[in-house]
This record gives sequence, structure tokens and C-alpha cells, in this order.
Amino acid sequence: MLTEKDARRLVLAEIDAVRGRVEYDLEIQRVEALPFGWIFYWGAVRDGRSGRRPLLGGNGPILVDRENERLIGLPTHAPVARQIADYGRRLRREAHARNLAAKQAAQQRT
Repeated sequence: MLTEKDARRLVLAEIDAVRGRVEYDLEIQRVEALPFGWIFYWGAVRDGRSGRRPLLGGNGPILVDRENERLIGLPTHAPVARQIADYGRRLRREAHARNLAAKQAAQQRT
């Protein structure tokens, strides 16, 4: 199980992969705790002279699942809240499928 500190390290490694393709410094700007992990919002660092943050394309937030250590880059074309809800439903379906498989295996053994 990941800690937030471990998740942050994983996300920073993902951001480092982008650094070579853009001319801006990148950073994690905000982190939100979720029942199953965290969502990391990231982007360019504010310009010291203008005070503006350069706009990046494709820098959707990164969802990190604490249980299975999944990093999921969320697209920017859909609302983040909906994507989080969809992922929560996916986790519940996966848990249900595991429970059903375990019950069936137990029945076959008896």
C-alpha cells in the first residue's frame, strides 16, 4: 500500500518524463486525497517576471491508487469529478468479480 509520499515520488517521475519535451519548469500544484488514493494536479511553474503560469496541453491530473499502485493519467476533455466516480465504480466491479471468483473456487473445493 502506497503512502502519499510514495505516490508523490511516482508522479514526479512521470512529470520528469515530460520535462525533456517542454521548455518550462514543471511542478505538482495541488493534491487531493480520495478514498482510494490521491489525485495530483500538475503544470508549469509561474514565470517569475510576468507572474503567469504558461499553459500546457495534455497535462491532465494523475490519479494514484494506493492499493494497487496504479497511475492513471486523466484526460482533460472530461470533468475530473466524473472520472473519479467512474474509477470508483471500476474498483467496486473489480472487487465484486474477485469475491465472486473466490466464492466459486470455494464451492468447487467442497
